[in-house]
Amino acid sequence: MYYEPGVIHHGLPHDPFKSCVVPRPIGWISTTNQDGTDNLAPYSQFQNITFDPPIVMFSANQNSSGQRKNTTENVEATGEFVWNMATYDLREAVSLSSAEFPAGVDEFKETGLTKAASRIVKPPRVLESPIQFECTYLQTVRLPGNGVMGTVDVVFGRVVGVHIADSALTADGRIDILKLRPLARLGYHDYTSVVDVFTLASPMSEIGAGGLEGSPDRVSAALAQKS
Repeated sequence: MYYEPGVIHHGLPHDPFKSCVVPRPIGWISTTNQDGTDNLAPYSQFQNITFDPPIVMFSANQNSSGQRKNTTENVEATGEFVWNMATYDLREAVSLSSAEFPAGVDEFKETGLTKAASRIVKPPRVLESPIQFECTYLQTVRLPGNGVMGTVDVVFGRVVGVHIADSALTADGRIDILKLRPLARLGYHDYTSVVDVFTLASPMSEIGAGGLEGSPDRVSAALAQKS
């Protein structure tokens, strides 16, 4: 089949676009508004952008009324947010926190999750989540779109603090992905979680694993040895 978005209809019961770009990490973002009320919401268009310094982004479409999401407004007003890893064990809470609650509603209370104090930023972390990033706001790129919810705010933040539960690490100091089973979004109402991992050699191995791991010091050392 072939279609052109907005020009030639795909002819399917549901738009297949989001199901083609999978799996997508979930940005489970906690914020605090200017009145001190906490907010928690998942965004299925989330990613790390670079590692030196570490920068992440999430994109938030408008709500069903065509207004900007509470998360976006909170981040821009306060300059801070926290990313919390969404896992299979937390799937029900993640889903519940995606509901379109009115501004000023604390999703931590609605989901029964526990708040954990952050060290650098004000928004709390999800205690039940095994990994969290404390982030400071960098900028928003606002992209116009079609329809009520088409416009999107792409929010960028710098990671200034990383929390990893000791239980999330293997004996040799790696993140135990199979134990954590991070959630990822597919299309439609479908999700997946990581239940299988394999290793694949890369040409980057020639300059050491540092680049793949996001360790700039190891990359520099490997390049120095080659020269």
